[in-house]
Amino acid sequence: MLTSPPDGQAWDLLVIGGGTAGIVAAKTAAGFGASVLLVERDRTGGDCLWTGCVPSKALLSAAHAAADARAAARLGVHVDGVRVDFAQVMQHVRLAITAIEPEDSPTALRAAGARVVHGTACLRGPDTASVDGTTVRFRQALLATGSAPFLPDIPGLAEAQPLTSDTVWELTELPQRLLVLGGGSIGCELGQAFARIGSRVTIVESAPTLLPGEDPTAATMLLAAFADEGIAVHNGGTVTSVSRDSGSDVTVSFSNGTLRVDAVLVAVGRRPRTSALDLERANVEVDERGYVVVNDRLQTSNPRIWAASDVTGYPQFTHTAGVHASTAASNAVLGLRRTVDTATIPRVTFTQPEIAAFGVRPDRAAASGLTVHDIPHDHVDRAIAEDNTRGITRLITDHRGRLVGASIVGPRAGESLAELVLAARHGLRTRDLAAAMHAYPTYSDGIWKAAIADVQHGLNRPAAKCVTRVLSAIRRRRVSR
Repeated sequence: MLTSPPDGQAWDLLVIGGGTAGIVAAKTAAGFGASVLLVERDRTGGDCLWTGCVPSKALLSAAHAAADARAAARLGVHVDGVRVDFAQVMQHVRLAITAIEPEDSPTALRAAGARVVHGTACLRGPDTASVDGTTVRFRQALLATGSAPFLPDIPGLAEAQPLTSDTVWELTELPQRLLVLGGGSIGCELGQAFARIGSRVTIVESAPTLLPGEDPTAATMLLAAFADEGIAVHNGGTVTSVSRDSGSDVTVSFSNGTLRVDAVLVAVGRRPRTSALDLERANVEVDERGYVVVNDRLQTSNPRIWAASDVTGYPQFTHTAGVHASTAASNAVLGLRRTVDTATIPRVTFTQPEIAAFGVRPDRAAASGLTVHDIPHDHVDRAIAEDNTRGITRLITDHRGRLVGASIVGPRAGESLAELVLAARHGLRTRDLAAAMHAYPTYSDGIWKAAIADVQHGLNRPAAKCVTRVLSAIRRRRVSR
């Protein structure tokens, strides 16, 4: 039974969806003193907690530990008999979820001042919704229903009971032969993880490279790492059909052959969960793919309704969902006009090597008159000391030396990227990065060296040349005296 809002009329903010965006929005609005009702159909925490960020990184931690143990001999450390217990690995995954879950629980939300109910919500008008048949009125609402894995229309695929990033966590036995359909971040992360804990993995990506949204240099380095680990990659490949025989084998057919595997993991993208919201009743527009159309303040075509998370079509990251939810909730409740920043959204693929980037891609810089400075990690002393030089730091700058993009390949690239995102967000130049003391030896030495290279390059820029001419003139006058 729903509890009426404090004024008995309408909730200040109705939040539909209890994932990252919904939780952040509810806590933000409640912190302002607004009356907030959050409706979640399943369990709070969303994909990030239950099937996304948390379980995948827990799985990767086990996978990377196994790989590091096997590779330790290069440092003179010999680890014999590395054995992976799949049941214990999955127990580690579940324990990680259990440890984090209280932060996203209804109890935590209620402690923050929001009301939480479980049920299915849909819109019934510009300022009304229905929760399991009960009418709810709102002054403002936020849509945060997220997305779900997309299954391509391949003959026989659905009948073969493929795994997705939602269902792979239900495995109780390790697939000995695994085909991963999709070579984006999710496919690469899960593919490498399963390969490192014992599966024979094949990745099929229809694009010419892995990680088609990233710098090709980064993708090439990851492809080389996969080749070293025995992960087969078919780029430009197309699956034509899938079939499961009377046993457990799955036959996957390509245009130039077939492959028999134990399981297929589909990771070709996600679709927004909008079809059940009855958006047309509230005059909320969606695009041709089903994403909610929002302006740069995250307001929909109905000025009372806002949206954040994967449902909007912005990059599908937990950090994007959280920041956008805070922005949308603040705008909705306080009447602000804060806009979203799309230029500095960080993205990280948590493979080994790790790949992190933001902003303009290096391979697209020249077309915009931008400059790229590369520091291969065989010039980074920390990487040399650890015998881990498969990596690169790339900075993209404009004609004034301002940072507009970056791509880093190497250990903890996501952590190193944070410095660059902050610099770009505040309009800093490479001279600011070069002037800041960086601890030695660290992987951020690559950032520092790339910044110095750009500063030196800047001496050839028109403004710098003008300064050089002035200094030369001053020197000549001093000599003439």
